[in-house]
Amino acid sequence: MPKKSFSTDVKILALQYLEEGRHTFHEITTMFSVDVKTLQVWRALYKYGGIEALIRPKKNKVYSKELKQSAVEDYLSGKYSMFDILAKYGISSLSVFKKWLKIYTSHSELKDSSKGLSKTMTKGRKTTVEERIEIAKACLAKGKDYQEIAAKYGVSYQQVYQWVRKFEENGEQALEDRRGRTKPEEERTPEDKLRLKIQQIERENERLRAENLLLKKLEEIERRHR
Repeated sequence: MPKKSFSTDVKILALQYLEEGRHTFHEITTMFSVDVKTLQVWRALYKYGGIEALIRPKKNKVYSKELKQSAVEDYLSGKYSMFDILAKYGISSLSVFKKWLKIYTSHSELKDSSKGLSKTMTKGRKTTVEERIEIAKACLAKGKDYQEIAAKYGVSYQQVYQWVRKFEENGEQALEDRRGRTKPEEERTPEDKLRLKIQQIERENERLRAENLLLKKLEEIERRHR
């Protein structure tokens, strides 16, 4: 039986009902004819990637060996649920991740997804700080579609993955340092501290803008369902 597909509007509306608490978790799964695991995945996707993460990709995604290994090790650390891992790493389904988990725990080697990785996407190029920041932000805005962003900017899948990871952990400054490390607090100059503060404010403003867009989208969906 083919897997049932849900529109982005339906996903958002289901999550809105869940957030507002006007229905129980199981009432929502019945109302939208969705299973519990799928609803949990939607919730985790939105938590880590916003509305963009809820949009179903038009093509099959490919994953690097390092991404697979990082995802599995994060899960085995006990800090994240399986649903959190799917959302954090932009993994398409539970079955895909479980396959990686089985390979890893059987002490076999995880490999790059060969299908869809062109020679261009496996070969990196030199980039400026501004390019790396732009690419990391573009990838996050696309729900961590590393494949699409790598092809669009002519860089490797691996480069995009590394830049996004560094940006999420330490902001723009991490992309200025090739090693991805920030200065210890005691070594930072007043200019460094001011720049970090400005970056934190900018990231918070981006988050607030995304929330505002979501509220407008929810209001539009509500009007259509009245």
